[in-house]
Amino acid sequence: MGLGTRGTVLVTGATGYVAGFCVRELLEHGYAVRATVRDIKTADVTHLRALGQIELAQATLDDDAGWAQAAAGCDYVLHVASPIPFKAPRHEEELIRPAVDGTTRVLAAAASAGVRRVVYTSTLDTATRNSRTAGQVHTDEDWSELAECNAYAKSKLLAEKAAWSLAGQPGPELAVVLPGAVIGPQLRFKRESSADIVRRMLAGEMPGVPPLSLAFSDVRDLAAAHRLAMEVPAAAGNRYICAGGPVWLADIARILKQEFAPRGFRISTRPVPPWVIRVAALVSDEARLAAGMLGAAHEITAEKARRDLGWVQRPVRQTILESAEHLIARGIVRPSKLAAS
Repeated sequence: MGLGTRGTVLVTGATGYVAGFCVRELLEHGYAVRATVRDIKTADVTHLRALGQIELAQATLDDDAGWAQAAAGCDYVLHVASPIPFKAPRHEEELIRPAVDGTTRVLAAAASAGVRRVVYTSTLDTATRNSRTAGQVHTDEDWSELAECNAYAKSKLLAEKAAWSLAGQPGPELAVVLPGAVIGPQLRFKRESSADIVRRMLAGEMPGVPPLSLAFSDVRDLAAAHRLAMEVPAAAGNRYICAGGPVWLADIARILKQEFAPRGFRISTRPVPPWVIRVAALVSDEARLAAGMLGAAHEITAEKARRDLGWVQRPVRQTILESAEHLIARGIVRPSKLAAS
């Protein structure tokens, strides 16, 4: 199949973790890809260029400039870009404003350009943060309560609702993907990623394991979910949970220890009491973010994505082990006698 014979897709925030794999997925399936970056002159896109031929466009979530040109001539848009915190922000507007305004800009540009469909990358946090649904299996029909959301969840909830308000006639169709914590191999190594959980455990940077539970999405499977949500006619107007779990961090540590301790990696499985996290949260933005998730294990189902999209997800154990092997093969982590025990 020739380059771009299936249409042109705009991928926003292309240097991000998920977006990079979306670019790869699209190129492998015969699409032409245009990718937005904040600054064409300074953006590190070596890993994207290695995937194949792509076109770059300059546009940022906090400015109107560039979006009309970026969307022009595109058949589809994958709106993946959004600020993601790996510590609690000082002011929630740091996340909310670019997420909401950026989504509005992307949808407006897509409508003006005659784009057929936009796939928006949301998050499980837009469906699971609601005390009225606590203890039940969450589906794509559930919505979080704004008052129960942290800054990141608020930004994604408000941005997704903005997207729905702009979708349809006269705008493009909309489909929404709801991932969990994204892990897997990386096209470009970056510490500020949910995938860094595996590296930190292997590297002995986590002397103990906090009582945190997350629903995980393999980045490769998530990229496939975006493409399917773009292609499948029935996906228009729907939200799709694309994650499995929940999985406790202690389970990840045990999986890694079982497989890699014989190879010289010392992975701690020692539990960290919740009170330690809460005390640390008084002085650490990272700990404050973790403190807001202590003890919560949200049950979810991805049945709708499997049924409507034909989506398939790797077992989480496979993702964890392949993530670790990827890090080891690239020399990012090495066995260490000095690692935490």
